[in-house]
Amino acid sequence: MAEELLGILGGSGLYSMKELKVIEKIFVETPFGPPSDNVVIGELSGVRLAFLPRHGVGHFIPPSEINFRANIFAMKKLGVERIISVSAVGSMKEELQPGHFSIPHQFIDRTTRRISTFFTTGMVGHVALANPVCLDTAGVLSAAARKSNAVVHDGGTYICIEGPQFSTRAESNLYREWGVSVIGMTNVTEAKLAREASICYATLALVTDYDCWKEEEEPVTLEAVLEIMHNNVDLAQKVLKELAPRLKGERTCGCATAAQDAVVTESKKIPARLRDELSLLFG
Repeated sequence: MAEELLGILGGSGLYSMKELKVIEKIFVETPFGPPSDNVVIGELSGVRLAFLPRHGVGHFIPPSEINFRANIFAMKKLGVERIISVSAVGSMKEELQPGHFSIPHQFIDRTTRRISTFFTTGMVGHVALANPVCLDTAGVLSAAARKSNAVVHDGGTYICIEGPQFSTRAESNLYREWGVSVIGMTNVTEAKLAREASICYATLALVTDYDCWKEEEEPVTLEAVLEIMHNNVDLAQKVLKELAPRLKGERTCGCATAAQDAVVTESKKIPARLRDELSLLFG
């Protein structure tokens, strides 16, 4: 396994990083097929990064068809210990205005079509997910965002819907009753897999719109989302530049050992092929 890298998962609008000094682009083989794109290995603020656009360069993979397992496995294989997910989201609260950043601490999963675990028939396991975000990493991310003069909202809940359609107004109002802060289509799946892979995970959510609950606003459209998103991308890259040197050194959180006792299947019952494929994750 290679030296430690900081992993960046880019979302809508973030398909490359302007100030990243590119060293190489790697196709990473995984037991789950190919990741969304080649992983870009580079250097930012003196820190080595592994950057992967989750929708592929050019945004050709819809949320439900992202190979989430391959993406997270590839990061693990490269030596990534911490992942920052940069994502476009809709706001479910008046105070989270388009152009603001959110660093959620919780998730609600409303997806139905995707696989969100590395465990499968032959190897059963369970990890704790009470706190699905690495709070240590989220705290450092928040400090870096404030240093970059972003308007940041710490905490709150990200609700993840299947997509690719945006919400109906009835759904949007229901989610507001649940008290959620932002809405997106990708991050909960990544967070679950990152926890199983013993990788710290935190989200830098870029607010682009008010979904459709705010009736005095125009219902969310792709054009409006992309306009705000493009305005936010430069600031997000400044945050990552500020963040990178702050996330060096040993981890003191529990993420690194999250899966060490997760497997409940008797060792002799685990097929040799499966044991081989998942040894990187579960020893």
